[in-house]
Amino acid sequence: MLIVVVQVHVKAECVEAFQVATLDNATNSIQEPGVARFDVLQQDDDPTRFVLVEVYRTDAAPAAHKETAHYARWRDAVAPMMASPRTSLKYRDVHLPV
Repeated sequence: MLIVVVQVHVKAECVEAFQVATLDNATNSIQEPGVARFDVLQQDDDPTRFVLVEVYRTDAAPAAHKETAHYARWRDAVAPMMASPRTSLKYRDVHLPV
């Protein structure tokens, strides 16, 4: 599994609109065959900061996700809401031996 952790800082006046757009994207994303999870987290002590945890079944799934209409809708909607550019890191899950 490939895990992409996206850090997002939005403008204070855009928090609610960002939540709506992002939850729409997450709801549609988990319907994709290559997406195992799509979590939306909001920082407790700073509600303008979010983390998206995207868990993909294959290495090709993130590219397929970025070709969907719901991703394009989200990307275009949230671009002007950003207080700073979003960042992402990629991870692999580590399995304990059985």
